[in-house]
Amino acid sequence: MTTTAAPTEAPKTPLDEPAITPDQIGEITASDASLRGFLAGLPGVDQVGAQARAAALSTRSIKTTAKAWALDLAVTMIDLTTLEGQDTPGKVRALCAKARRPDPADPECPPVAAICVYSDLVPVAKEALAGSGVKVASVATAFPSGRSSLEVKIRETTDAVAAGADEIDMVIDRGAFLSGRYAEVFEEIVAVKRACGSAHLKVILETGELATYDNVRRASWLAMLAGGDFIKTSTGKVSPAATLPVTLVMLEAVRDFRAATGRQVGVKPAGGIRTSKDAIRYLVLVNETAGEDWLDPDWFRLGASSLLNDLLMQRTKMRTGTYAGPDYFTLD
Repeated sequence: MTTTAAPTEAPKTPLDEPAITPDQIGEITASDASLRGFLAGLPGVDQVGAQARAAALSTRSIKTTAKAWALDLAVTMIDLTTLEGQDTPGKVRALCAKARRPDPADPECPPVAAICVYSDLVPVAKEALAGSGVKVASVATAFPSGRSSLEVKIRETTDAVAAGADEIDMVIDRGAFLSGRYAEVFEEIVAVKRACGSAHLKVILETGELATYDNVRRASWLAMLAGGDFIKTSTGKVSPAATLPVTLVMLEAVRDFRAATGRQVGVKPAGGIRTSKDAIRYLVLVNETAGEDWLDPDWFRLGASSLLNDLLMQRTKMRTGTYAGPDYFTLD
């Protein structure tokens, strides 16, 4: 995606020669002991520093053309999501129509990045989005708990991909991770990634249950070493969900991982992001932490449902000078 403006610029960080080669990754992940040793050796997170930096960056403001650019960029990064037991084909079709053309009154409003649904509704979304470029994502692996056998998780993943899912959002087994069974979590991610085939894999860490920033950093590296294409904060079913300090830690992890290995991995905060101000704070955080290379829906997503309407209201305000009001747009 080509952009013409950004809130600020940040230097790129990849190394000419990766510090960790594929062979070395194989050595790191060859045994539970070596994987545990590597993760334990990651630098600790300064909790006070991370919170202070996230708070400082959240005060940044952008105006006029930069703000208009940021609003449109945020729209293109949204994974428009419905993950309720009462979801119906009709609801998914309506959401897909909104994903394709978020503001019917403004043909210049870009589409969102993806629709995220349960696997049984993937065929409905795939048909409704045909030819639009909007991706279809499906949650899998016993979402949101992650508590089922690997066989069941693999079957759920392969079924979703066979139904047409372009992206799979899996959840890690937090019980295994918090028990220190890192190799078990690693092997599960590797197996699910293999089952994805050509579909992209987002690995949900459920950071609200990981307790510490150090655990967030370790889980981020574990997911990336296992081949995850994205690391994602939350299912949206556990509080707290996405927060700026947690996302900061994850952005540092993907930045450092690319510098070490040469491979770029995306980040997706999800849950609790409701306003345009929230979205812009995350974009500033991305730019100042990982760099402008991540200011692209291929590398950064916002998992949200109510956020889109607020972005549309702000776009209308900038275009017309007046707020359209929440009732002007369809409810998600």
